[in-house]
Amino acid sequence: MNANGAKGRRVPSRGSVWPWILGIGCVLVILIAMVLPRQARRTGLAGTAAEPGGGAPAGSGNGGTGLRSHARAGALAGPTAQEIVAAKVSQFAQKRWQTVQAMARHFKVEVPAEVKRFFEAVQAGRQEEADALFKSMSEKRKSPSTTSNTVEGLQKLWPAVMETYGVTKEADKWPPQKLLDYGNAVLDSLRPDMVYLGGTDPGRFIPTLLNETSDASPHAILTQNAFADGAYLDYVRFLYGDQMAMPTPDESQRAFQDYIADATQRLQHDEQFPDEPKQLRPGEEVQMIDGRIQVSGEVAVMGINELMLQTLMQKNPDASFALEESFPLKSTYADATTLGPIMELGHQDAQAALTPERASQSLDYWRTTTQELLDDPDTPEGSTPRNAYAKLLVSQANLFLDRNYSDQAEGALRLATELNPANPEAVYNYAGLLAKENRFAEASQLVQTALTLAPANQGFQTLLQTLNKSK
Repeated sequence: MNANGAKGRRVPSRGSVWPWILGIGCVLVILIAMVLPRQARRTGLAGTAAEPGGGAPAGSGNGGTGLRSHARAGALAGPTAQEIVAAKVSQFAQKRWQTVQAMARHFKVEVPAEVKRFFEAVQAGRQEEADALFKSMSEKRKSPSTTSNTVEGLQKLWPAVMETYGVTKEADKWPPQKLLDYGNAVLDSLRPDMVYLGGTDPGRFIPTLLNETSDASPHAILTQNAFADGAYLDYVRFLYGDQMAMPTPDESQRAFQDYIADATQRLQHDEQFPDEPKQLRPGEEVQMIDGRIQVSGEVAVMGINELMLQTLMQKNPDASFALEESFPLKSTYADATTLGPIMELGHQDAQAALTPERASQSLDYWRTTTQELLDDPDTPEGSTPRNAYAKLLVSQANLFLDRNYSDQAEGALRLATELNPANPEAVYNYAGLLAKENRFAEASQLVQTALTLAPANQGFQTLLQTLNKSK
C-alpha cells in the first residue's frame, strides 16, 4: 500500500519506544514471530513500530479480550492487545499525516492548521481532542464564511482525515483483541495482491488499520460506498493509481447519467402501469420536478456506486476483488463466491465456484465463530463485535438467497439472529424466507423477539402485524 502517497513507496515507521526493560522480551517475541503463522505476525510487533501517543490509549474501548485478558507475567509477556491497538492507531495516524502532506503538495492546496492538530491528537491518543477537531472541520467544510483556501484544503484532504477518524472510532468501540481478531479474519482470507472493498465502518476501517501497520504484504483497500464522491476518487487514485486503473471523472459522470436514465425508465413504468410490480426499489427516491429527474437517498447513491464498482472491475480485468458488503449490490452476485467471512467477486477459478456444498462449508465456519462469540463474556448481546459479525452473516445469506440456496441462507440468518436478534436485515430477510415457506408462526416469533429488544422499531411492528394477519 502506498502509505505516504509517493507512488509505490512505503514510509518507514518511527523507532520503537517501548521501555528498555522490554528489550529482551521483544527479542524473544521477534524470534517467535519468525515461526508463527501469518495471522500472528499481523497482530503482533508491527503495531509497536510507532510510539503510542500520550494520554489515554485511543484503543481503550470496552476492555480487551485474548491477549489483554491474561495477566502480564513480567516484561517477557510483551505488549497487551490494548497496547498493540493503541500503537497501531498512532502509527496509522503518522502514516496518514505523511500522506496528507504529500497530497497537499500534489494537489497544490494548503493544509489547514486544524488538520495538523487533528493528526497530532490522534497520534498522541487524545480522542476527545480529535473528536472536537473533526466536528469543527466538518462544519467548516460546509460553512460559507470559511475562507476559500481552507475549504479547498479540507475538501481535497478530507478523505484521508475521515478515514483516520473512522479508524480511531472503531478502535474506541471494540475490545482490543476482538478488533485484532476481526481485522485478521478479513485480511487473512485475502490472496496476495487482492483488492479489498470494505463497506461497513468496521469492515472498512479495521482492515485498513491492520493493513497499514502490519509486516504482511499490504493490499489496496477501498470502499464501494464512496465511489460517487469525486474527492474520494482523487484520494484512492493518488494512493493506488500506479497499481490499478481507477475510474476517471468522465467515467464517474457517465455512471451518474446511466443511473439517471435507468431510474427514469423505472419511474415511468411505475407511473404508467400502477397495477404492475414496482420497478423502483424500496427507499429509492426518484422524482420528476419541473421536467427534470431528481434522485436522492442511500439507495440512489449506492446505485451509482454499484455502477462505479463495475467500471473499476472492468478496467482491471486481471485483478482479484474481495468485498465486505454494507448494502446489497446484486449485480456482483452472479460471479461471487464465499471467501472466509467475506465474498470474492468475479472469480475465475471453477473450483471456487459457489455451490450448495461450498455454502454449507461456509456455515461450518460460521457455526464455530458464532459459538465462540456467544460463549465470550467480553462480547455480550448488543456488543459491537456481535453486531459486526451478524452483518457479515447477513451478507453471505444474501448471496445464498440470490442462488436459491434456501437451506444455507436460513442457516446463516439463524446464526445472525442468534448474534443479534434485533438486526433489521437479518430479521426482515429471515422472516421473509419463513413466510415464503408458509411458516408464519416461526416468522412471527422471530419478529416478536426482535420487537422485545427494539420496541420503538416501527418496521418490526408493521412486519409483525402483517405476519399475524397471514397466519
